[in-house]
Amino acid sequence: MLVLAAGNGSRYRAAAQADIDKLLVPCAGADGSVRPMLEHALLACQGLDAQRLLITRPGKLAVEALAQRHGFDVLVLESPGLGDSLAAGVRERSQADGWLVLLGDMPRLRAATVAAVAGAMAPATIAVATGPQGFGHPVGFGRAWGGVLAGLCGDQGARRLFRADVLVPVPVSDEGIYLDVDVPISA
Repeated sequence: MLVLAAGNGSRYRAAAQADIDKLLVPCAGADGSVRPMLEHALLACQGLDAQRLLITRPGKLAVEALAQRHGFDVLVLESPGLGDSLAAGVRERSQADGWLVLLGDMPRLRAATVAAVAGAMAPATIAVATGPQGFGHPVGFGRAWGGVLAGLCGDQGARRLFRADVLVPVPVSDEGIYLDVDVPISA
């Protein structure tokens, strides 16, 4: 399981007109509780028997501490984009049977959704949470995708790998699969 949290958050800071780390901003999660944004994403992973890795930027000590409190190992890197973060996480966990990928700024994602995608993973497929607006997160990549994922770079993620012959849509009734917070939201 990889939680990607190595972005700069520049759009969030610009919209908030403050130098704050959006991952630590309190907001309401799927259960209605108010916690740091990242903590909601970490809690959505609880209950799954998987190695947990959070990828973040240097200097984010509070983010690292929060991840470690929730049973995550932490990989720190200066990431130029989502592709680099994902690739680094896959290389760090190269012996895994697959990689369930979540974004750290998705506070309304439900644990049941994460479990459903994890349960749909298979060695040669890509399982993806799917709702009325199409594909969302999380995404589960089977072991066969390791080499391709490890070679990603820049700001482009793995969406280009989505092909009908390898996709396993996981239907969910969870609008949280689409809420990737780039600007402030109400608590």
